[in-house]
Amino acid sequence: MTSDLSPICAPDHTAHHAFDNAADAVAELSRLYDAATGYLRAHFQEAIRDGMPACRYRAFYPEIRITTTSYGRTDSRLSFGHVAEPGHYAATITRPDLFANYLTQQIDLLIRSHDVPVTVGYSQTPIPIHFAVLNDADLTVPQDGVLPFLMRDVFDVPDLQTTNDAIVNGVGFTFEDGAKPLAPFTAQRVDYSLARLSHYTATDPRDFQNHVLFTNYQFYVDEFIAYGRQALRDPESGYVALVGPAGQRLTAEDPDGAMVDPPKMPQMPSYHLTRKDGQGITLVNIGVGPSNAKTATDHIAVLRPHVWLMVGHCAGLRNSQSLGDFVLAHAYLREDHVLDDDLPVWVPVPALAEVQIALENAVASVTELEGYELKRIMRTGTVATIDNRNWELREQAGPVQRLSQSRAVALDMESATIAANGFRFRVPYGTLLCVSDKPLHGELKLPGMASDFYKTQVSRHLLIGIRAVESLRDMPLERLHSRKLRSFEETAFL
Repeated sequence: MTSDLSPICAPDHTAHHAFDNAADAVAELSRLYDAATGYLRAHFQEAIRDGMPACRYRAFYPEIRITTTSYGRTDSRLSFGHVAEPGHYAATITRPDLFANYLTQQIDLLIRSHDVPVTVGYSQTPIPIHFAVLNDADLTVPQDGVLPFLMRDVFDVPDLQTTNDAIVNGVGFTFEDGAKPLAPFTAQRVDYSLARLSHYTATDPRDFQNHVLFTNYQFYVDEFIAYGRQALRDPESGYVALVGPAGQRLTAEDPDGAMVDPPKMPQMPSYHLTRKDGQGITLVNIGVGPSNAKTATDHIAVLRPHVWLMVGHCAGLRNSQSLGDFVLAHAYLREDHVLDDDLPVWVPVPALAEVQIALENAVASVTELEGYELKRIMRTGTVATIDNRNWELREQAGPVQRLSQSRAVALDMESATIAANGFRFRVPYGTLLCVSDKPLHGELKLPGMASDFYKTQVSRHLLIGIRAVESLRDMPLERLHSRKLRSFEETAFL
């Protein structure tokens, strides 16, 4: 039986090479990654065919490193693209094919900011076999007990020591040799989330776009598909495909093809209106509840989207509100509890001016109301997010008092979670909700009322969200990625 004391077979661990060109550095990252994963896949197939091997097979993630001896010529307008102080910095890298544009942009800024080359080579972090075969349709890793040997006796498996949020949570993460992190996630953490995204959404991470809409109702999905079909018919839209769960894909050549629910719907079905440059729109139906909202954002964050917005339904808390009114969140009352250990409730989650303006302008454009008239249908204020869907059935004094003291104008179960995770992961965020009931004022969400409400408001609400992200798409990244999201000691990469 092979154990950790068994001989280790690994590909040649080549020396690091220096690069002063970002594209060349990314090409080397790709070469190293393909060689490492190819090595593991080949020996995995061999072990499946021949049985217990004589050694333990191991290959390593590639990494990028930089050493600086000065603070560099950093652009004070940029909140990213440079390290905080002189020292040694590193990032383990996975799937350079998926992150090629992101890596090229971030490495180029780093080289230009500090006027020193980066070095690329293999890290000391092993690639788990599960992640090495993840993109090979012909290979799957069986559960222990199926093979005549234990998987962890022959190959590396996921390790929680390198699969966590220590970097983004700001708890003082360093690599084993003392290097500080360049990127917000380790390679294993990224691979873990890529695998979970496929599981939860039934779509390939490659189809996710840089602008994400979250919703808590299926009605928005139907409208998004209809909007996507219309966009594909327009050659000037820039959209090239509408991708749904289980590999469904509509194109400009066939925008009216079938887009149906697969026999086994995923927990968070996702739909992607794609552009060639990845600057399209993804819609994720997270369902109801802060746990789902956290799960979705935990994993989508590794794709480094440029913005995510919540466009869902809420309870209106003011008697002056009407069903169908909009609420633009300027602040959040966090009673969702799912992020308390990662982002304490005393941490403020600020509104981001660029996102707020885009949402307000989109409401004005779609409703054709401006200025003071816009107040007829839209409120700005605090949105409360709770973890108890039936909060109305509890004794009222406690919850109602807190809602009153916070000046909350609306209540839901997802928005503060999405905003707080956006803050935690440095992803620009915003919230525009639509009032679907007023439980404190005798207007409950009942079947007849809900049906009429959905028919008249869902399409308009979704269109507002789409208009907002399309306007943000044209904004320079240095403006959208606000300093409010970054601390005084940050990773160089977004």
